[in-house]
Amino acid sequence: MPIFEKTNKMALILPVKGIHPKFGNNCFLAENSTIVGEVEMGDNCSVWFNAVVRGDVHFIKIGEKTNIQDGAVIHCTYQKAPTVIGSKVSIAHNTVVHGCTIEDRVLIGMGAIVMDHAVVETGSIVAAGAVVLANTIVEAGYVYAGKPAKKIKKVGHELGEVFEKTANNYIKYAEWFK
Repeated sequence: MPIFEKTNKMALILPVKGIHPKFGNNCFLAENSTIVGEVEMGDNCSVWFNAVVRGDVHFIKIGEKTNIQDGAVIHCTYQKAPTVIGSKVSIAHNTVVHGCTIEDRVLIGMGAIVMDHAVVETGSIVAAGAVVLANTIVEAGYVYAGKPAKKIKKVGHELGEVFEKTANNYIKYAEWFK
């Protein structure tokens, strides 16, 4: 007899002020993830264990093939700063993405924080533990690290492959739970 049984629990998905989250095709939502309010997510996205996507005070829009990993918090600032996340973005474990814009093909490293009105441009990497202050522009194709985050090097060919590889890996990992 197995010690654990498979449960049929689902993610906590709640409307706020009558606005329900919207999901594309083939999205994976871990059973203890939370998605509330004005959230729109594209196809093949995943929200992992203990992650929170909270579109209660402003809207959150997420592209396709984006993964929001364990313990991440995606939020906004009331009436001032929505959160827009592009396609093929990896938001790593225990990050905070708040009221900012993350363009396509970006990696936000473990434990990083990206604050209001910051823009992380296409093909960039925010290193683990970095703090991207409000109103910062993370230049396309560069790695930013530190507290506060500063440009440290160009994303080379080898690093550049991480965007597609990670996006596809998380689609594969999600299939293991379906």
